[in-house]
Amino acid sequence: MSHLEGGPESDKRMLRRGFLAVRSRLTPDDVRAAAAGLAERALELPELAHARTVAAYVSVGTEPGTLALLDTLRARGVRVLLPALLPDNDLDWGTYTGEGSLTRVLHDGKMALLEPAGERLGPDAVTAADVVLLPGLAVDARGMRLGRGGGSYDRVLARLADSGARPSLVVLLYDAEVVEHVPGEAHDRPVHAVITPSGTHRFA
Repeated sequence: MSHLEGGPESDKRMLRRGFLAVRSRLTPDDVRAAAAGLAERALELPELAHARTVAAYVSVGTEPGTLALLDTLRARGVRVLLPALLPDNDLDWGTYTGEGSLTRVLHDGKMALLEPAGERLGPDAVTAADVVLLPGLAVDARGMRLGRGGGSYDRVLARLADSGARPSLVVLLYDAEVVEHVPGEAHDRPVHAVITPSGTHRFA
């Protein structure tokens, strides 16, 4: 499907480039400090405090760090599901049982991702989650999320909607990535909350 230049897609592309450029300037210390703050804030979120199953992801590069949070959730007895990228950009899921359960997978023309090494549970496994932690580059005042553009999480969100599952949708970001407005399209679904190192923002 071709998009006319100047539509939401090209606006999103420009925005993505800007947010990724800012992230690329972060030092390992910046990333570490933010990851610790994120884990602390996240665990104050009642939805996460009461969750039995959480679908999450392993951060890579200068993404807001998730490993500290994954380990804390696991220590609390939460079942943590992690995605594995399929050739068609959809996501399969596996269980996180600690850093030793991750394997580094290099996908064609994409970055290397850390994925669960164990049994694959199928793309529908995400519908059992009480909370789904989503990666993103920004979220706006309406709760609209700007993703990386691969479409994997659009499919996850559509699958959740089709199945009637109603997990809390939460995005993990840096403070400066909560913005006034990101361009939306008809199929975009708002998230319920965004967690940054300095606090939590909720959306109606």
